[in-house]
Formats: sequence, structure tokens, C-alpha cells
Amino acid sequence: MHQFDIAAGSKADLYRDLLSALDALTADEPDAIANMANAAALVWQYLPDLNWAGFYRLVDDELVLGPFQGKAACIRIPIGKGVCGTAAATRTTQRVEDVHAFPGHIACDAASRSELVVPIVRGDRLIGVLDLDSPEPARFDADDATGCEALAALLADRLG
Repeated sequence: MHQFDIAAGSKADLYRDLLSALDALTADEPDAIANMANAAALVWQYLPDLNWAGFYRLVDDELVLGPFQGKAACIRIPIGKGVCGTAAATRTTQRVEDVHAFPGHIACDAASRSELVVPIVRGDRLIGVLDLDSPEPARFDADDATGCEALAALLADRLG
């Protein structure tokens, strides 16, 4: 069992500590699924106001559900569809304050109100996306996006 000292202060401190914990959890593990599972659990445990945290993996030109924490989720998402598919297609972070206003939003959980999706890219290859949902509108800010982008960058080299 791992024990981490995660700061409850500023978001910068929180994400610095999450990045350090994720580095420790994944440093010597070559299995991508194990690393995604631990990353999802870590994010779920320490980021407040989430109702879903996990991954979609790129498999044969579509996003396929990977390890996650939360309610059962959509299994396959076409590239370019919904928030996850848009992040994958554009390879840019999508921070959506109101998912109901996002064209083509895919509602896996009707309770979700806001979403943050970060593409995971190594070199020029898309590996998948980190997806966070919240029942709170406008839950995610620029600090969350920056922090999750750092987590995704670390994972990019540890997910195969």
C-alpha cells in the first residue's frame, strides 16, 4: 500500500505533489494498464468534486475505455465526437465549463456538468486521453488544465 503526502494548500502544490506521487507509482512499472489504473485512483482520491476520472485509449482509430474510477462509462468514442473525441482529434486540452453547451457532448453520466480532457501524446503519436468529469459547473480552471497536462506528459512515456 502506498502512502502519499499530498498538499491541501494551493492547486500548484496539489499538482506538484500528485506529479511526484504518480512518478513514484509508475517509475518502474512497464505495464500501461497498471499505470493508468494507479493514475486514475490517485487523481480520484486527491482531486475534489469529481464524479469520474480515467482514461480512454486509442485503439484502431477510436477511443476505447481504459482504467477509471466512477460510474460505468461509454465504452467507445469516435475520434472527433464529444469532448474526449475532440481532444483526441485536435490533440489539445478541452476544458468545458458546461458540458450541456458543448456541441455533440456524449453524456455517459447525466450528473456531469463540467469536463476536462487532456490528450496523452508521445512524439507524434496519440496514446489516449485523461478524462475528468465533475457534477459542479465550471469545476476546472487553467491551473487544473496545467496540472493535468503535466500528469499526462509524465504518463506519455510510461504507457507504451
